[in-house]
Amino acid sequence: MSIPQSFIQELLARTDVVEVVGRYVQLKKGGANFMGLCPFHGEKSPSFSVSPSKQFYHCFGCGKNGNAIGFLMEHAGMGFVEAVHDLAQQVGLQVPDDDVSPQEKERAAAARQKQATLTDVLEKAGDAYRRHLRESQRAVAYFKGRGVSGAVAKRYGLGYAPEGWRSLASVFPHYDDPLLEESGLVIVNPDDGGKRYDRFRDRVMFPIRNVKGECIGFGGRVLGDDKPKYLNSPETPVFHKGRELYGLFEARTAIREHGYALVTEGYMDVVALAQLGFPNAVATLGTACTPEHVHKLFRFTDAVVFSFDGDSAGRRAARKALDGALPHASDTRSIKFLFLPAEHDPDSFIRAHGTDAFARQVEGAVPLSRFLVEAASEGCDLATAEGRAHMASNARPLWTALPDGVLKRQLLAELAELTQLKAQDLSDLWGAASAREAPRAAPASPPAAAYAQEAPAWDAPADTGTWQPQARPPLRQGGDWKGRWKGRNQDAAPWPPQPRLPRTPTASRADHAARLLLSHMAFLEELTHDDHATLCARPAPHGPLFGWLEAQFHEHGPLPWAVLRESLRDHECEDLALKVMTGSHAQTEGDLRELRLELRDLLARMQVEDIQEQQKLLVLQVDQDPTALERYRALERRRQALLQA
Repeated sequence: MSIPQSFIQELLARTDVVEVVGRYVQLKKGGANFMGLCPFHGEKSPSFSVSPSKQFYHCFGCGKNGNAIGFLMEHAGMGFVEAVHDLAQQVGLQVPDDDVSPQEKERAAAARQKQATLTDVLEKAGDAYRRHLRESQRAVAYFKGRGVSGAVAKRYGLGYAPEGWRSLASVFPHYDDPLLEESGLVIVNPDDGGKRYDRFRDRVMFPIRNVKGECIGFGGRVLGDDKPKYLNSPETPVFHKGRELYGLFEARTAIREHGYALVTEGYMDVVALAQLGFPNAVATLGTACTPEHVHKLFRFTDAVVFSFDGDSAGRRAARKALDGALPHASDTRSIKFLFLPAEHDPDSFIRAHGTDAFARQVEGAVPLSRFLVEAASEGCDLATAEGRAHMASNARPLWTALPDGVLKRQLLAELAELTQLKAQDLSDLWGAASAREAPRAAPASPPAAAYAQEAPAWDAPADTGTWQPQARPPLRQGGDWKGRWKGRNQDAAPWPPQPRLPRTPTASRADHAARLLLSHMAFLEELTHDDHATLCARPAPHGPLFGWLEAQFHEHGPLPWAVLRESLRDHECEDLALKVMTGSHAQTEGDLRELRLELRDLLARMQVEDIQEQQKLLVLQVDQDPTALERYRALERRRQALLQA
């Protein structure tokens, strides 16, 4: 989907980045800006600044910065299109799409309204389940018996669906509302005259939230011996098991702090791990891990560890997870597989052996490359030619699913060695086999890029205009996370000191003036003709940038930096603007009167420098030009006046 750049600019002009960030980070007014704990790295003292005038956020600790769209993509894990739609819905704008017919647009709008309505219904049910939990000693005793504290229960919104066939009738006056059935809360029995009853009865409840924190479904666990032990919401317009991960909303900050995501098999695994020092855990929802699950995780981290029981069922689940992970196993990502002893799940292992022992298990997890070889070799006798040929046949679809890169080439060499062939021979054999099967083959699974939302170049880290690889911290050693949930925030986990950011090169006066005017475009209104001439006469690229900025001001009036940033896409002055507006030095907030005086002083000094250059030329012309001396004196009077001012 292609979204016009003009719409992005209008959207950012109507969006308040303070409000957007404030939904995820607790902000407090600090001078001209709002400050809070950075959601991108652990810290105890606020260094995360959100500027209302620039409509930009910036962390002085880790250097992360961007606009409202970038924040939703970076923190909430949304794709570019999803973030644009989310913001547009909040400000009442319709995202343009010329390729979509009016009928399709109408259907899409109706679907979005239905999703919002269903989410409201599910949120209301979740509130009721949480109230029932406080009233049920049996349900509270179950969670206490599993070691779950009240703080963790609150963080994950745990609840209880009471006994009885129609307990939700006390929550929803219109129990026959079709939305209750469509949201999966109520079952309608067509064989019994359309009789209605609650889907979840006498179960502890785990609300499932999307990355925006909206309730989209539930998982329920029986307290007795009834079957099934776990029950999920059915597929609905807002809930798709193959796309969602339990606990991702709650774990997203911890995933960044720990440097990896830990994927488990159940709701209680996630809650128990959070209680025991691993709040970076998520779980699939009773289904095999899919490529969409893996892609969603890689929006938050470059390292994923799948944790499975060591029994045969755990091995089968790991094999399916391998299939889902292969399309995303690029050279810059880490994917590992952790197999616990058959008698343990993560919860029981930590209680038996401690958090440090579990952390060592995570650190020693099997890399994807080794697990791929093990999976291909399973059941194959590599001491025989037949066994090696069988292994090569098993390995071909696994190796083919990998994205091109160093890892794929290294694995080709390793697999070739195991088959006692040359790498080129094995590649030729597999290529020939693929060519023979191509006419009969079903459409191939989409490559990794197909699962990614298209994001334009403006979403580069640190807004430098070019992609920079982001280093990830190593896996945590031990479970020392003791954060307490406080509304929308967590206390920062202990973490090694952040490295110092590179020292910013000394900026010129023209750089500083550009920074002030890009940050406070309204200052252009107060400049004189001489001021404008001085700025536009700067050598390229500064002069063209000032000229462009003046043209934008006359056409659109004062604009925040977030909007100007979008207007500069692919412009000749883009690199200069990014240079002066990136980094901790770019914070030009403060008393506006002082900033105006600062700009005035810069302009005066630039004009003094220009006068001095003119005077040097006039000195050389005195012998040939009788008027040169008088012009020199006039310039000197002007220079002195500027110095006094």
